Amino acid sequence: MPTLIFTPRYTDDSQALWKAAGALGWQVQRLSNWRVPDHMQHMDEPVLYGEALFGPTLAEQLGIRLLNPPEDWLVRLPMEYRHRQISLQTLGQARKLTAPAFIKPPNDKSFPADVYTGATLPIEYDDEMAVLVSDVVQWEKEFRCFILQRKLITYSIYSRFGEVQRDADFASNTYEDQALVAFMSTLLADQRVDLPDACVVDAGMLATGAWACVEQNAAWGAGIYGCDPARVLDVLRHASVKI
Repeated sequence: MPTLIFTPRYTDDSQALWKAAGALGWQVQRLSNWRVPDHMQHMDEPVLYGEALFGPTLAEQLGIRLLNPPEDWLVRLPMEYRHRQISLQTLGQARKLTAPAFIKPPNDKSFPADVYTGATLPIEYDDEMAVLVSDVVQWEKEFRCFILQRKLITYSIYSRFGEVQRDADFASNTYEDQALVAFMSTLLADQRVDLPDACVVDAGMLATGAWACVEQNAAWGAGIYGCDPARVLDVLRHASVKI
């Protein structure tokens, strides 16, 4: 039976997943600090859920490998699934940009993803740090999709024109759901699209009306928004690989 492990940070998502795990008969443990105690380092099936910053350190102590997207995943994605120019650069290269671009770290939130010019990028990070540099686009709506073995397991809208949809209870209509499922079905069936067994793909509709991928995220650190917590657990169970 899996053991779901949380970091010390309490969130609404961790509480929802805790309840879902209990209903499924899973064991649940919350760490009291950022070190895994000795008695938890030899569990049969640990499943980690927590912050990207601390995930790799905790995974090493738990004896698991966490599935993460490649830093250049968006860059290699066929244009029909991204509809914008995207490149992987060093922060030093991005600092030379004079035109505004959407810039973000590939797999963590060390600094906020936003529209920057080179001169406005944070100065406290090393020039060798990798960043994704993208054309500036406007997203009309964005969905979070939990993926397991190239199948869409659960999804939720999370943003409309940049506004998180918490107050709307992450509600989407039938037309939006159908359009999202159709786009994801095409993407997931395309073998040119490289995906780990368990991941999160954010997808949405641009202001132009085209559907595209926003980004890929590691499932073990992704917020669940309005996704079904029990189905999220199916994905999380495969995002922590015992070594």
